[in-house]
Amino acid sequence: MDASLVKEFESNRPHLQAVAYRMLGSVSDAEDAVQESWFRLSRAEDGSVENLRGWLTTVVGRVCIDMLRARNSRREDYAGSWLPEPVVSVEAVLADSVGLALLVVLDTLSPPERLAFVLHDMFGISFDEIAPIVERTPATARQLASRARRRVRGAAPEPDADLTRQREVVDAFLAASRAGDFAGLVAVLDPNVVFRIDRGGVAPRAREPVTGAEAVARQILQRGSPFAPLARPAIVNGAAGALVGTGDTPFAVVSFTVADGRIAEIDVIADPAKLRRARMR
Repeated sequence: MDASLVKEFESNRPHLQAVAYRMLGSVSDAEDAVQESWFRLSRAEDGSVENLRGWLTTVVGRVCIDMLRARNSRREDYAGSWLPEPVVSVEAVLADSVGLALLVVLDTLSPPERLAFVLHDMFGISFDEIAPIVERTPATARQLASRARRRVRGAAPEPDADLTRQREVVDAFLAASRAGDFAGLVAVLDPNVVFRIDRGGVAPRAREPVTGAEAVARQILQRGSPFAPLARPAIVNGAAGALVGTGDTPFAVVSFTVADGRIAEIDVIADPAKLRRARMR
């Protein structure tokens, strides 16, 4: 393959990876989707690809739709909450980060809705370009994105933008957890807070989401207090979070969604397979 084409593909890899992660909620699956686009490009006839970025985005989009459909057919056997694979940093906010809370909501959309929303609302791609990827007319692609947008706005809390303030709230939560302070926990939790834990979908260990400040606080104190001293600050998908465990390998990654100064969602990823694949930066 022409070296210039290889170089151009690599220059597009970050964009393709970002699209695929928002579609799949899995760094490892996103990498597989991007790699598949490379395989298909390597098999394309020389000169048949004019707009490489558009062509690769189309391929990755279609691959992601197929992967989502296959995953959804297997999801029936998954007990409890399913959460995305986190992207974790201990130093700085990721410039292209997307919160776990949003990924959870995106996972409730149909694959075509998700693709139309991701490509248009997150990457500014026109509906004329999206239409052939989802095999719809531009007008229908617009409707898919609009329907997805309404569901996202109604379900995903808008996180506070100030990372320092997020960290203060999360630190207060962790301090109350370590101290066994029920009132302190309730004070930093939104009245309608949602607590989810993904332990790998094994039925005996699976837990359904817990909602409400007092119910979540009780859950934390009953089950989480022994682990609170092991929690250390991290940035999870661009927001204040925590790693739980000792050494370099955590046994849980915790994502917090802080909205209006309180914790609106707590997502605990404790699935060993996801933790092994999680991107730690």
